[in-house]
Formats: sequence, C-alpha cells, structure tokens
Amino acid sequence: MLAGEFRQRFMLQTAAAAEAVTPGDKHQAAVLIPLIDYGDKLHILFTQRALHLRHHPGQISFPGGRIEAGESSSAAALREAHEEIGLAPYAVELLGHLPLQSTSTGFTIEPWVGLLKPQKSWILQADEVAGIFEVPLTHFLQQKNRHLFSLRLRGKMQQLHAMPYQDKFIWGATAAILHRLCVQLG
Repeated sequence: MLAGEFRQRFMLQTAAAAEAVTPGDKHQAAVLIPLIDYGDKLHILFTQRALHLRHHPGQISFPGGRIEAGESSSAAALREAHEEIGLAPYAVELLGHLPLQSTSTGFTIEPWVGLLKPQKSWILQADEVAGIFEVPLTHFLQQKNRHLFSLRLRGKMQQLHAMPYQDKFIWGATAAILHRLCVQLG
C-alpha cells in the first residue's frame, strides 16, 4: 500500500475526537504509530521496551507514554517519540488518531498515526528502549496474521490480540491498536 492510498483509506472518524483523553491524569497516555513511507511500501516502526521498566517490561510497543499536565495527546506522542527514538516532531505528518485503547494495567491510550520518511539513524534512549524494528504494513493487513487468544490476567480471563512477525510477538494493547488500524483501512 502506498502513502496516498493509505491517506484515502484512513478516513478518520470525527467521532473519535469526542473520545480524547484528559491530560494530567496519571493513567492517560498517547502513542505514535510511525508509518515509514519508502515510496513503494509502508512499514510500521516498533520499539521493544527495556526489561527494567515497571510497566510492560520487554514488550513490543509504539513510541509513547504519559500525557503531561497541560499537554495535548498529539504533543505527548510526538514528544515521547523524540525522547525514546530521536524522531524529530517536524519529521512526522500526523494524519489523525484512532479510538482510545484501554490496557489491563489501567492506562487509556490515544494512538496517533503519523507518516514519515526513512530516517538515516535512530537515537535510542537506553533507559526506556531496548531496540527498534520495522514490519511491512501489508503483513498486518492480512487477516491470517491477526489472532485472538485468552489469558488470565489479574484474576480475569481476557481476550487479547496477537500478531507474530518472524521472531517478534506483538500482543496486547499494541496488537489491539494495530487491529483497529487494519479494520479502519478495510
């Protein structure tokens, strides 16, 4: 899928704006879904969280984090991407956001979709990010690569999304956000 086609199919719902998170609450977060435009294909960039982190250690995620008081969710997503992987905010064309995503740990995430050109290098903040990798968007658009499974978390059975790719296991909120993106793209 090319960037132009992605823009056309991504028609964000204006109703999603009504779901915006409230800045300042310690459990409100924003992430950036970085879509790298290679001209003839789009890739999604992921981070792998450092193992010593309190929340979701070692898990695959999008760049992002808590929304600070007085900060918009889009500003938080761009700030966190800059802090975590060295992505300059001006290098991202924000297309809009997906509906809010809740996590089993009590966070509410507002996912922002942004297009960017390939970067020469990334500057990883080792305290937060253990590594980064890319996956072609077409991998996730194929229904056969999107799965649901049940897992007991915090005493309750929960349905969770999973999207394996090569030696990576993308699951939980990150996979749920990807699933919503794929459904929206049709």
